[in-house]
Amino acid sequence: MKVIGITSCATGIAHTYMAADAIENICKERGYECKVERQGALGIENKLKAREIKEADLIVFANDVGISKAERFKGSEDKIFQTKPHDVIKNPAIIFNK
Repeated sequence: MKVIGITSCATGIAHTYMAADAIENICKERGYECKVERQGALGIENKLKAREIKEADLIVFANDVGISKAERFKGSEDKIFQTKPHDVIKNPAIIFNK
C-alpha cells in the first residue's frame, strides 16, 4: 500500500511535524510505503510529485488550515482521508478507518 499525506497546522510548527511523524511511523509499522508533505512555517517541505499523488492508495490530509496547491488532488477525492493534526498524533491508526 502507498500512503501519502499533507500536514499543516495553524502556526506551522509543532503539530505539522508531529502529525507527519505519526503518519510515517504507523505506515512503517505496517510495512506501507509513505511520504508526507509538510506545509509549515518554512513553506512546503518534502513536496509530493504528481506521480506520487496518482499512485497513492490513501491520501491523508491532517490539517487545521487550508492546503496549499490543493488543486493537485483533483480527481483523487475518493482516496482522501481528512483529519486534524492533533487527532492523528493522538491515534495515528485512524487514517486506516476509511
